[in-house]
Amino acid sequence: MAIWDKNSSNIEQQQIPYIRKKSNKRVFISASFTTLVTLSGGIYGCAEQKISEPQAIEESIKTPQLVADPTWEHVEIKPLSGHAEGIWSVAINREQNLFATASEDKTIKLWNLETGELINTLKGHDRAVLSVSFSPDGKQLASSSKDGIIKVWNVQTQTLIRTVDANPENSKAVRSVVYSPDGMKIVNSSWDNTIKIWNAKTGELIHTLTGHTKGVFAVAVSPDSQTIASVSQDKTIKIWNLETGELIKTIEGHTDNVRTVAFSPDNTILATGSVDKTIKLWNTKTYELINTLSGHSKYINSVAFSANGKTLVSAAEDKTIALWNVADGKRIRTLDGSLAGVNSVAFADPRTIVSGSAAGDDKARVWSDRD
Repeated sequence: MAIWDKNSSNIEQQQIPYIRKKSNKRVFISASFTTLVTLSGGIYGCAEQKISEPQAIEESIKTPQLVADPTWEHVEIKPLSGHAEGIWSVAINREQNLFATASEDKTIKLWNLETGELINTLKGHDRAVLSVSFSPDGKQLASSSKDGIIKVWNVQTQTLIRTVDANPENSKAVRSVVYSPDGMKIVNSSWDNTIKIWNAKTGELIHTLTGHTKGVFAVAVSPDSQTIASVSQDKTIKIWNLETGELIKTIEGHTDNVRTVAFSPDNTILATGSVDKTIKLWNTKTYELINTLSGHSKYINSVAFSANGKTLVSAAEDKTIALWNVADGKRIRTLDGSLAGVNSVAFADPRTIVSGSAAGDDKARVWSDRD
């Protein structure tokens, strides 16, 4: 046992067991602990403890995991063909290990996330499908279309549950659709300049939100299901109360159409992407600008945060995907491979990204970090 005074800086770094996940199996790396004990008079002691492998694995599961952040230096790309035209939207279902793609070809396709196998094709929309979103429990899928319709599907049976005419008066396209994280509401944005809030269980309309002066590209709901963020062709971002429909704040800063929006998992940052080729990060408490991320050569179509909020991924019309360090705004890596603009991107897990590309490519891709 080593002993030192608490005021001394001569403290050796602790060794803790490390568990690495590979092929869905836990691999034992080290079974050596350094145990810190308190002695009398403010003196500390350190003793190494040897434990058996099963015990080490059990104990290490309780220990915070020291898993390195992905570097994306070595990337495996799995292109998936099946759609006849470009893909507008992708959505991840972690509960059932699948993802969905929405296409200009009027269909939705369900894919196995691990193998890339096509599971089924859902048909029912009369025009291009622009957006898809899974319910938080993974049991339902909502889709929206240029036909002005929202459809809700049973993921298990892959059958239609409900059809909602979102724009019965003008048949304007429903540009995006998303479930609230609590699963209670569905929110959509439309080319008629409005946002609508629906009861996810009954399909009844709760609120119609007006305030944007041009078409609304996208909406996102905060992790606590309290607020909506909407982005529009009018170059603004609007923050709304999900329960009451009240407008809370209008944010200005982009110099062109704002096309995409996402909340960080801890609800502290709002990310927006624009035709002005920039991504902006906003403080969700003060709505002040935190940082502007530049690097894409054409407009931004999609942004998404990793589960831990450390990394932001963006997809752009320049045919690339970029990964950004949220803390300092620096670009980590640029992923090439699409033959056309990338319309949508999402994290499946910290080391896996799914994307969908526009007409001229028409493919979904699964990008996996192999470091």
